[in-house]
Amino acid sequence: MNGAESLARTLLACGVDTVFANPGTSEMHFVSALDRVPGIRCVLGTFEGVVTGAADGYARLAGRPAATLLHCGPGLGNGIANLHNAHRANSPVVNIVGDQATYHKPLKPLLAADTEGFARGVSAWVRTATRVEDVGRLAAEAVAAASSAPGDVATLILPSDASWNDGGAVGTPVAPIASHRVPDDAVAEMAKILRSGEPAVIMLAGRTLRAAALADAHRIAAKTGARLAAETFIEHIERGRGRFDVERVPYVIDPAVAFLAGTRHLILVNAHDPVGFFAYPGKPSRMAPPDAAVHILARPEDDGPDALRRLADLLGCRPVAPLRREKVEPPKGATSPEALARALSALLPENAVVVDESITMGAALYSGTASAARHDWLQLTGGAIGIGIPLATGAAVGAPGRRVVNLQADGSALYTLQGLWTQAREKLDVTTVILSNRTYAILFAELAGVGATRGPASNELFSLAGPAHDWISLAKGFGVEAARVETMEEFADLFAAANRRRGPFLIELVVA
Repeated sequence: MNGAESLARTLLACGVDTVFANPGTSEMHFVSALDRVPGIRCVLGTFEGVVTGAADGYARLAGRPAATLLHCGPGLGNGIANLHNAHRANSPVVNIVGDQATYHKPLKPLLAADTEGFARGVSAWVRTATRVEDVGRLAAEAVAAASSAPGDVATLILPSDASWNDGGAVGTPVAPIASHRVPDDAVAEMAKILRSGEPAVIMLAGRTLRAAALADAHRIAAKTGARLAAETFIEHIERGRGRFDVERVPYVIDPAVAFLAGTRHLILVNAHDPVGFFAYPGKPSRMAPPDAAVHILARPEDDGPDALRRLADLLGCRPVAPLRREKVEPPKGATSPEALARALSALLPENAVVVDESITMGAALYSGTASAARHDWLQLTGGAIGIGIPLATGAAVGAPGRRVVNLQADGSALYTLQGLWTQAREKLDVTTVILSNRTYAILFAELAGVGATRGPASNELFSLAGPAHDWISLAKGFGVEAARVETMEEFADLFAAANRRRGPFLIELVVA
């Protein structure tokens, strides 16, 4: 058995049965091994940023890692932006990077690079398998590292001679590190703080945004008067009619500071102390008041849902019912973020997965869809745009049978629109809604936020008009049917029809 086959068989033994790939010469023996090892699904992405973003989406829905397959350091470089997003989302990803043969790399061939250096910034675990005998063992360790709480990227670099040499062995699966149980005294301390009656905000993230944990958080809030909040960008929340919802800390610094004003105690549950996305002249970096005490109930690697449940029980909190949310009717007339939110509330399929890379429109779409049918909502987490189409692609692979709806800003869609081809090739049930305002609108807001003036250069650099992108032709060129709408009536008809059909469909929604 060569090293490549030991890798493939180890991945399968460890429960990794999906590989998102963009292979090259140094990965040929691994590709050949995939031919010989049944049970692994191979999904081709025609750009590495699609591959890594899809692996992130898969992990968020499937709850376990997929593998990537990337070509040398430059291929890894192409995928780094969405590996950064996966890293910040705590998504388990086994990132496999082929590399130059160990004896060939010192000769500095063209694709030689500091592959380990590229990987370290976006990975919790990085190893290079220089010997064929180590490939299986390191693969098992990589899966365990990716799967250990709270989840992360583990990168295994595979020189081509370690891949083609004989002497490989299947690695023994390694148990991942489970979430840590929060000590009883930490739970008791939070109960004491909440009983004080002083203004408190409980900040939620990670698995505390699933339905059962949100129910526990809401009964704590009902009993103590504490406010609940989620981080600005959330990797996965279960929401919709019959479930509890939670406000997010606003993205813009002034509303965020106002949102947390008056907070005496900030209690973090799998969350981080909220800081501004960027620094702005004359404005604070931390969003909580300077005199607010920050308390950690559960770190990201801790069992936050269990800690919330125990805290609620200790406080004697009774179950509470979620707000009754009536189904709304689709709007008519002109398009707007608020109208789109209402349309989604009326028409979103039951048990859908929403992938949100709407950028400028995101706040209105999130807050306006709490009354939609039950759904899972996934967001851009690391700030590196271009994840929406790949994330939706991976989510559809990870949650077969569920409709995925990608709310996609047009500017960031241009980074990874090649993912549409993968959706067509794999016949994935994805409805992409391109929010076509023909501008990087958020950059005009950022320009004002840092106190800079607007002029000819910014108008030119932030505009996507002249020529406007032909999304219908672009989609059809990748094998995805598409149509353009300019009114909410047109959108409602087309969105409902798209979600009833099988396979991908793209809607360009023109937004003034």
